Amino acid sequence: MIMKAIAVFPGKPNSIHLTELPKPSVQDIPKGRGVLVKVLRVGVDGTDKEINAAEYGQAPEGYDFLVIGHECFGRVVEVGENVTELAPGDYVVPTVRRPGQSLYDKIGPYNMTTDDVYYVRGISLLHGYLTEYFVDEPEYLIKIPEELRRVAVLLEPTLVIEKGIIQAYEIQRRLKIWRPKRAAVLGAGTLGLLVALSLRMRGLEVTSFGQRLVPYKNSNLLTEIGVRYISTAEMSLKEASAGYGPFDLMFEATGYAPIVFEAMEYLGKNGVLILSSVTGGNHQIQIPVDTINLGFVLGNKVMVGTVNANRDYFEVGYTIYPVQNCNFQGGYRSFSPIL
Repeated sequence: MIMKAIAVFPGKPNSIHLTELPKPSVQDIPKGRGVLVKVLRVGVDGTDKEINAAEYGQAPEGYDFLVIGHECFGRVVEVGENVTELAPGDYVVPTVRRPGQSLYDKIGPYNMTTDDVYYVRGISLLHGYLTEYFVDEPEYLIKIPEELRRVAVLLEPTLVIEKGIIQAYEIQRRLKIWRPKRAAVLGAGTLGLLVALSLRMRGLEVTSFGQRLVPYKNSNLLTEIGVRYISTAEMSLKEASAGYGPFDLMFEATGYAPIVFEAMEYLGKNGVLILSSVTGGNHQIQIPVDTINLGFVLGNKVMVGTVNANRDYFEVGYTIYPVQNCNFQGGYRSFSPIL
């Protein structure tokens, strides 16, 4: 039986196309541990756009195409004979990364792999979820309460956020009394909205930066949750830092790598800069390296990256799910499977 999927030819720009794959079966997973899931929604974000632009992405072995889509929500339709964790009818969100060969992969936190080869659904060496069905093991499926079905497709970007913020707090335990008060979110797209919401839930004063002038939907949403929105067309990060900083925590969610170096310059003392953009371009800029280096050394500053993670962070993201009763999908695209 054949199903449809949306894929790209990695390395070939603008190659997105409709293709076909054999429909998977629970028997594809050994030892009776297969779970067949019908795809209900798939999020499409900047990563998918960059893969289609041939900035990165790698097809699975034996294929010349890669099925994209790494943000997924579906419903179980069949389980193998030895699956007890899930049942037909359950709503699930699949994890994205799969273990490699490093020590970290073997003991559980495979999101911290030291391998040079990455196995990531819809991104590297594994087909993604922009299709009709997929099959996987229970270990990689997070059961979702029915009342969260409207927003469950946002779990993957939510866990990326939570992972970054959790790491920031873990790193700053070295300071014993780190109590961040002011945060800056660079980017006001879907990820930036979720970052701002998460930081507000932690009680921080949040300033979000975007390119568009007010008012528009995302700036209105930010205002509703008590976040200050600044258009960089009207005020620079330097000016905003002088007026509303110092920023104890900064979260980059723009997809534009050069902004990172500007953020490094204006991060407050004892501050943490979290990077979430996976960039495959070739931007080149001039930066004040001595100023940035001096500020980081004398100011005890930290920069850390965050990317899709293992099951533990998916469960954290689900348990703090902040958007149950909010429509935070403005500007965000999600699709039902191709029928």
